[in-house]
Amino acid sequence: MTWVKICGMTNLEDALVAVDAGADAVGFVFYEKSPRCVSVETAREIVEKLPENVEKVGVFVDDESTDHWSKVVPSTRLTAVQQYISLEPHVQPHRVAVGRALFPNLKFFTAFPILRFLEAGASPEELGANFEHLREGLPMPPPEGMLETFVLDSGGSKSPGGTGRTFDWAWTVPIAEGMRRGGLKLIVAGGLTPDNVGEAMRVLKPWGVDVVSGVEERPGKKDPEKVRAFVRAVREIDRKVS
Repeated sequence: MTWVKICGMTNLEDALVAVDAGADAVGFVFYEKSPRCVSVETAREIVEKLPENVEKVGVFVDDESTDHWSKVVPSTRLTAVQQYISLEPHVQPHRVAVGRALFPNLKFFTAFPILRFLEAGASPEELGANFEHLREGLPMPPPEGMLETFVLDSGGSKSPGGTGRTFDWAWTVPIAEGMRRGGLKLIVAGGLTPDNVGEAMRVLKPWGVDVVSGVEERPGKKDPEKVRAFVRAVREIDRKVS
């Protein structure tokens, strides 16, 4: 079964709709430039009322977030962190190491805005090979839950995610294949809707899908019917390929 995350939660009503629709996870954005940015207090109040089996994911942009996730997690009882990588190489390793030491059981999803790859001129074949051998080149095995799950989103250097636009799924097939060969999990995000999520799943065969704007009435407010339709569309593809 494909893992489904409904992201950009700002209120309890929307979170409960996602849970009722059958989502596996809900997401909370802690990025102050996002129209879906939520306070620590609001996130905590929502999380307290959600079932234990639902993943609660905090979304952070490493060098732009007001609060780093190692400070937010204790207050909100998040069960996972989705971290958009920093372009500053000295930032990410230090913060990840500190956070993982504090919360060894926390799941960690590393997010890559795909346009950063394009801007850097990287080829999908090269990237696929890098992902395939990612864990082999490490000096020691990473902690459980680290460098296992990766989110491909349609953002770039100016807007890491939440753009409402898709990326070229066919172009990224070699990346998805490299991840599978390397035993990694791929989550597809960016511009997904109830109408196109099936095609994204057919092309990339991801472990999970992540939606925000495609199920909204407006930024920060979900459309219950679109949320239900999105989950139904994913499960329909699951049934066809099972």
